[in-house]
Parts: sequence; structure tokens; C-alpha cells
Amino acid sequence: MDEIAGRWIPLGFVYLAAAARQANLGAEIYDAMAKGHAYAEIEHRFRESMADYTASTAVTSTISDAVKTLELAKRIKPDTVTILGGVHPTFMFEEILTSSHAVDYIVIGEGEVTLRHLLETLETGGDPAAVPGLAFRRDGAIVKTERRSFIESIDDLPAAWDLLDWEEYYSSVIPGSRLGAISTSRGCDHGCTFCSQQKFWENSWRARDPQRVADELEYLYRTYHVNVFMITDEFPTRSRERWEALLDAVIYKDIPVYLLMETRASDIIRDREIIWKYRKAGIIYISVGVETAGQPTVDATNKEPVSEEMKQVFDILREEEIVSEASFMVGFPEETSESINKTMQLVKRYNPDIANFFTFTPWPYSDGYNDLKPLIRIDDYAKYNLVDPVLEPHNMSILQIEVAIADGYRRFYMGKIIEYMTMKGTFKRDYLMRITKLFMGSSFVMKKLGIGILGKIPAKMEEMRRGRS
Repeated sequence: MDEIAGRWIPLGFVYLAAAARQANLGAEIYDAMAKGHAYAEIEHRFRESMADYTASTAVTSTISDAVKTLELAKRIKPDTVTILGGVHPTFMFEEILTSSHAVDYIVIGEGEVTLRHLLETLETGGDPAAVPGLAFRRDGAIVKTERRSFIESIDDLPAAWDLLDWEEYYSSVIPGSRLGAISTSRGCDHGCTFCSQQKFWENSWRARDPQRVADELEYLYRTYHVNVFMITDEFPTRSRERWEALLDAVIYKDIPVYLLMETRASDIIRDREIIWKYRKAGIIYISVGVETAGQPTVDATNKEPVSEEMKQVFDILREEEIVSEASFMVGFPEETSESINKTMQLVKRYNPDIANFFTFTPWPYSDGYNDLKPLIRIDDYAKYNLVDPVLEPHNMSILQIEVAIADGYRRFYMGKIIEYMTMKGTFKRDYLMRITKLFMGSSFVMKKLGIGILGKIPAKMEEMRRGRS
């Protein structure tokens, strides 16, 4: 899916490049996605750099491209040491190391300290088996070293901000902007079963000092002219006291920045009396996950309950002129046309400013993956992106799921365009008009709406066939 709203920085690389510097190595960040580079351009860049080490990261949907990129690096410079990390490699290291000999080392879990330790070890001719948090091949076998503990203080992580080509990062929705990203905490201690983050972070949560976060925002604004920030946290608002201190620290800085974030609906309700601080601190966009109208499905995924209280979230945000986004998920194993209709009714009742419809995607390393395997129809990891259905519910086809998603987008945004146009002229109205224009004109939406139109009759016939069987 295209990054419809713009291009934001690869924050993980900023920390990892700084870790390489700590190992007394030169480092560079090459963001091929931001540059719009395909493999021909990537090959040219590799031939120019001839780096001794090439490292990448991956989630499930990008793992094939990440491995292909490292294979390309090896082909150009066979003695380059290739390193791979991220959520998918952490759990699927055996599959990766078995399927591709172009990957030398896989960093398991949190990467900064392990990467530095590995580079220092290799530079001094030491044994990688002594480096915690690694997996690699040796004598035809896969070696996994001992687990590395999480970093005690994430405030101490250095960041290589100067290595970014800042002019490449922007918000398509806010004219003349520079779009960055900032992390204020790591992890999530909720147990949503479909989420990869709680597994990766082992249900832990660590937070940065609020003043240090505010100082970093100011530094990036004044040094690199960044005025729009994605808050990348899985759960930034977990501690009310700490979160309010962060808002106060940013407000005190009095810098003209915009902040976009995701959090839990219950925390918005909890904070309704200080939502004005959210807006004063610069928060203009908040995304919350509603997922589905089916309470049994919510219970099965350990998500917070669907309730009428949820509607308050969007009313609260509307009062403070904060753009609200709700994400809904369809395609669960027990999904039916009726359950999807209930979810679509929920969308209408809650009336967020923006709605996204994702597909339930069983990660290949999730605890219940083997149980769901009989329903999985697509093995191509590139499709494990929460957009393309890979699982076929017991009572629906994949085509029916795709048509339902397309119909959901069509019904929601057709009604919303009129609402946006009749809003009073404010920053929020202009933001919503611009993002809707971008969204509806994107190749992603055009493809989905095309599937909806072309697949409607076959999907209806499939529904009738299933009803008779």
C-alpha cells in the first residue's frame, strides 16, 4: 500500500546507524522507499558504497524484499557481511537462514545493543556465538545465542539524525511540511492476540523521560525544520501521569509542530478532561482500533470490549478539533456477511472522521497460526500486509471479504465527502478534504474499488451457493 499521507523517516535506522557509529564504524542510511528506487537503483547504490556491512530490517510483508536486497548486496560484494533484524526475522530466523545463504546474521529482538556488540566482535575477530541476541549458521547448523535483555533506559540511545536526507520526508496533507517520527516509549503490555508488538516486546513497556522527549522535538524542529511528527509508540498513553507530564513539557516549549498518534480508546475517555492539552501540545490526529462489532471475536483476540462508551471517543475528539481515525478489521475465521454488516453499522454509529478497514492476518509466528493454517489460502508473505486477505473464513470466500472492504470504503467516504464540505472553514476541514482527495485518488483505493465493482456479482453468487450448501 502506498504511503498516501506522505513519507516519514525510518526511525529504527536512525538508532541502528548510531549503534554502528558506537562500534567506531562509518554509517549511512539508504532509504530506497523514500527515494522511489527500484532494484536497478539499489544495485547502483551498492556498487557505489561497496560497504563492509549491509543491514536491513523487515516485517512479514517486507521480508522477501529485505532478503532479496541482501542477496543483491552479496552478489555485488561477496564478502560484505549481511545483517537482518525486525519483528519477522526475530521469530522466523530458522526459515530465513535455511532458505537464503545471503543472510549472515539475524538480530533477535531489540537491535541497537546487539548490533553494536556484533560489529565490535567481528571487527576484533571475536566469536559471534558470544554475542547475545543472535542467530546465524555455523558448520551447517543454525546457532541461536542466549537471549539479550531489553535496554534498561531507552533515553540513553543515541540517534544519527544527521544521516537522513530530510528533504525527502514530508506530509502530503500539510503543505510545506517536513515529516519526522519520534518514539516516546517502547512496547505494550496488552495481550491482543493478532498484534505482533506485544509478542516482540514480551508484554513489556518502557517509557522515556517526558522532558527528554520535548527536548528532542524542539531539537528536530529547530535543527532540521521538522514540523510534523509521527509518534511511533504502540501505547504512548499507558501512564496518565507520565503522559500528562509529556504534554505539559511540549506545551511549555511553545513550538509550532503537529503530532499524529495512535492509542487506546479507553485512554481517550480517561483523559477527556485534559484533551485540550492534547490539542495545545500539537496533537491533530489520533487513531484508535475498534476492530469489529462481534464481541465473541473481540473476546477471542483479547481486545478491549466493544461498547457504547466507544462512541464517546469520537465525540470527545470532535470537540477539540482533533481528526479521529478508527480502524476496523474483517475476515476473522468465523466472519459472515451478517457480522460484517454489523461492523459497517458500527462504523456509521461511531462516525469517526476517517475509517480504515483491515483484514485479519495471522502472523506465521503467532501462537494460533497452526490452528488457522487450514484456512490460509495465500503463502506469499508480501500479501501479509493487513490489506490483502490471506485467510478464508469458514463461511465466506476471500473475494467476498475483498468486496466487503471495498464496499465499506465506498459507503463511508461517499457520505463523508458531503460532511467535510459543509464543515466550517478550519484546519481540520482542510486536512480532511486533502487527505480524502489523496486517499480516493490512490492506486490502493482504485484497486480495491475495482475489485469491489468487478467482484460484486461473483461474490453474491458465492454467498448464495454457500447458503444452499
